[in-house]
Amino acid sequence: MYAPERQQEILRLAQESGRVDVLSLAEEFQVTAETVRRDLKALDRAGLLRRVHGGAIPVGRLDFEPDLAERDAVAADEKDRIAQAALAELPADGNVIIDAGTTTVRLAAALPVDAALTVVTHALPVAARLADHPGIALHLVGGRVRHRTRAAVDAWALGAYAEISADVVFLATNGFSPDSGLSTPDLAEAAVKRAVVKAARRVVLLADSGKFGQRHFARFGDLTDVDLLITDTGLSPDDARSIESRGTEVVRA
Repeated sequence: MYAPERQQEILRLAQESGRVDVLSLAEEFQVTAETVRRDLKALDRAGLLRRVHGGAIPVGRLDFEPDLAERDAVAADEKDRIAQAALAELPADGNVIIDAGTTTVRLAAALPVDAALTVVTHALPVAARLADHPGIALHLVGGRVRHRTRAAVDAWALGAYAEISADVVFLATNGFSPDSGLSTPDLAEAAVKRAVVKAARRVVLLADSGKFGQRHFARFGDLTDVDLLITDTGLSPDDARSIESRGTEVVRA
């Protein structure tokens, strides 16, 4: 199969399924992952696909949102390192908000057995990790639960966070950049993220480098709202310096 034929087929698959990933395409066409990446780069330059971490989505699908299991499998090692680095930001005997996200779930799972904290979350996977933790006073914020993220949203959640003043929020995002800020595919989810940022005195963003430069439908803040970004070494030193020049500390785990 010639490259133009393969690229046409990749475009068709992306339009049918909503996204394509590099490894599956490499297996499908019996080519190397690097060949697929070149195909995706060509389609991206042509304005037919938009590259995302690990694959691509059709142009115009800024609202595309993979399910929880699919997102959890992406950049797993990087997320584990980010979660471990985030442990250093836990206040002693304080209170924290843990946002909904696959990296924040890993943080919840990594909390030491002797940690003594008050934790507030609207994310069912986070709550499930902490429900039996001996040192955690857990507060679960309610609301309509979104199936894709297992997170509570809408008026109940927003009302609860309006009554909270936390030491730290560990925030998640689907995309971040100095120019387009923080974004996620769903408006209701964005509203809750905006509320948790307001509810904490310190904002720690946990985001793997594959989310850098990504822009989604619902914008919920600026990087200047973030005190500390914990990411991985996939974020280049130049990009880290660009973020820090605007006032956000960066840790590359």
